[in-house]
Formats: sequence, C-alpha cells, structure tokens
Amino acid sequence: MSQQDQDIDGYFTTARTAARTGAVELPADSWTAYLVDHEDPMLTEVRGLTYREFTDRRRESPFLQGLLASWQALYEEPFTGVTTDGTPRPDLYDLPAEPEPDPAPQTAAEALLALLDPGQRQALRHPVTAPQWRAWSNPEFVIHRVGLRLEELAEEQVAAVHGVLRASLSPEGHARVTGAMELNGVLGRLVDLPLVMNDRSYWFALYGTPDPLEPWGWQLFGHHVAVHFVSVGGRHVIAPVFLGGEPALTEDHPPLFAAREATALELAGSLDAAQRARAVVYESVLDPAMPEGRVHPADERHVAGAFRDNRVIPYEGIPADELTEDQRALLRAIAADSLLLLKEPQRAAALELYDAHTAETRFAWYGATDGTQPFYLRIQSPVILAELDHHAGVWLGNRLPARFHVHTTLRHPHGNDYGRALIDRWQQQRDGQQQDGQQRDGRAAQRGGRPAS
Repeated sequence: MSQQDQDIDGYFTTARTAARTGAVELPADSWTAYLVDHEDPMLTEVRGLTYREFTDRRRESPFLQGLLASWQALYEEPFTGVTTDGTPRPDLYDLPAEPEPDPAPQTAAEALLALLDPGQRQALRHPVTAPQWRAWSNPEFVIHRVGLRLEELAEEQVAAVHGVLRASLSPEGHARVTGAMELNGVLGRLVDLPLVMNDRSYWFALYGTPDPLEPWGWQLFGHHVAVHFVSVGGRHVIAPVFLGGEPALTEDHPPLFAAREATALELAGSLDAAQRARAVVYESVLDPAMPEGRVHPADERHVAGAFRDNRVIPYEGIPADELTEDQRALLRAIAADSLLLLKEPQRAAALELYDAHTAETRFAWYGATDGTQPFYLRIQSPVILAELDHHAGVWLGNRLPARFHVHTTLRHPHGNDYGRALIDRWQQQRDGQQQDGQQRDGRAAQRGGRPAS
C-alpha cells in the first residue's frame, strides 16, 4: 500500500484525502467491479451483528473516537446557522401574510400518533426547538438515538411513518427519499449486513404538536438519508437535507441524481475560458492546491453535512451575474432540484426567495468540466447552500472518488435550518399580537370599558 493509501481504521484509507497531481480519473468499470470480496475481514468480522452491536464495535476505533468527539463538540454549540463570515443576517426569511395551510401532514402525523403506545409516543416527541433536531448523522453506525427506529416498529406503524413522509413531501421528492432508503437496503444485501443497513434502519422523531399554523415538524435520519421538515405559519421548510447513495444506482434503481448531474455538467461545460477561471476553484477533487484539511476523511469535500449547523463557509466560485441568461437558468434548475422535496406551491415560494438573491449567488466547481472526472459543486447564496460531491468507497472498493457514490446536502443559511428563523418570526408575531392585545385592554380599562374577549 502506498503512502497515499494507508489504512485508517479498516473502513477509510488516506487515499480519499491525499492530494494527487494530475486528474482523478473516473473508473472505467461499473460499480459492480468494486464490490468487496464477500469473505473480506471488513465484512466477516461484523457479519451477523445487530446495528447496536455494530455501533459498539465501530466505536472501538481510535480514529472514530476522535471524530465523534469533534462532532459532539459541534453539536453542543448553541445554534446560529451557517454563515459566510460568522455573522448571521437578520430578516432574510418571512411568513406569508395570508397563509394557506396544508392539512395533509398534520392529519398523517396524528394518524401515526394514534398507533403508538404511551412509551413510543414519549420517545417520538420533542419540543419544536429541542436540541435533538441537530443530533442527526449520516453513517450506518448510530451516534445519537432520537425518536423511534423504523425497523423496531410494527408494520402498520412503519406504514404510518411513510404516510407522514408521503403527506409532507412532493411525489418526486418522496420517491427520491424512499429511493435512497431502498438503495441502503440494496447495499446491506450486497455485503450481507442486513441488520446494519436496510430500508428501515432510520430514526424518526416528531417535534411540537401537529397543527395547521403552529410550528411543528418531523425528522428522519440514517445512512445516506437525513430530512428535516417544519411547518410554520403556512410555510414549509425542508432543511437540512442530506441524501446520497453507495451505490447511487443499480439495474433496478435509476441514478438518484442523474438529472442534477446532467444539468450541472451542461452548465460547467458551457463556461467560456474567463468564466471557467472564476468558477473552477480546484482542477480536481484532490487538487494539491487545496489547503490542509479541506478534504475531510468522512465528509470529503462537502461542507454542510451533519453537525455543521454553525459552519462559516466563505463564498467560492463565479457570481451568478457573470453567467449568461441561459447559464443562470441552468443554475436555477440545479437549485430547484435541490428543493425537490418541497410540495408545490412551497417549492415555488422557496425559488422566489432564491430569485430575490440571484445577485449574491455563487457557483463553485471542483474537477474537470467535461464529465471525465469525479466532481464537486456548490451553489451558495444568503438563502440556499446546495452541494453535490462524489466520494471514495466505504462499502465498495474504490479508493478514489467515483460517480457511483454520491453525497448531496441542502442548507438554508443564516438560521433557517430546522425552520428556526421562521419559528422565531412566528413567535415575534405572536408576542406582538399579545402585546397589542394587552395595550388595547389597558386603554379600555382606563376608559372604564371592558377588555376585548
């Protein structure tokens, strides 16, 4: 094994982070050529373990202990939100003046609650601004246990959880989320670890009390899937979102992000020399020009994953106003695909907010722009941060990033992850209404009248 490819803990090697001169070429073979041998010790030593036992085994790794300690420190920070300079901008997000609430998510959540016993309801439910929102993670081993584990529920209860997902997400968004869950089950079967990775190895939690207007939401997270849904004052927020796949496609499952990748490559390929010089931050995903620590052994290039709620992420790449009208349309299509989980007209409202900040939007790219290499992209503005990153293998044997292992993230910077900015706005409006009511009652009392009922 070369100096660039040293084992870290039996799952990760240094190859995924080591700088390399020249291009990082895409594998010529299908992802199936990188299936790990069924009798590899990486698999045989944990085969048959439950997810709890597997988690205990993984936590023995000194590398993982250090990683978990760093993540725990980030989790314990007070929430402020992703920013570019450490200072959140106020007043970026607002509630509709005339809300049109969608009763379907509330109805589905109440149907789920009716199927749970008191102990399950207690485990499932948290206050709407509880810190557990931020306890989600992507790995197949468990870091925090929040809510109920789907594989430990009865069939009708699992069906009711999926009813909540279906009622809250757009049809195409629901298909993408459940597609990622199904691919996790495919991976578990490929490596014969179905107790660790399956289409039910996910945690589901409920926050607040389901209501047409009052703030509430739900959380689903596990390997390659993390979705956070908030309903407040007639608006839906679905962020943070982490969706991925290893593999991200099979013969029976079309690629999860084929449309987004195709649009991204069309945009990157359309850049002229001057635009390319601005947009392409690094010539490859393992460019030696990257500063030390830019590529993380778990996150690789993406910067907005689990426990990164308060990360300072400076702008990179080309401003959107330096793109042509057609190129800006392609950029907007990538953003729209990142917002796919939202129902209409909620997605339209999110895109309207995106449009309002086009002048402050940046597009960044790492890698070749012709599809011959793995790549990383980021769209970033005051109201959206969306990433797509190609990764090295964990359960597949590709030591270097490849298109068949994909991570995507979505954030709403400056404090609206988990809908927090809108929840705060709702509370401000509520406090203002109460204060106005008290003032009216006080004036009525001074006149000898009766307080308003």
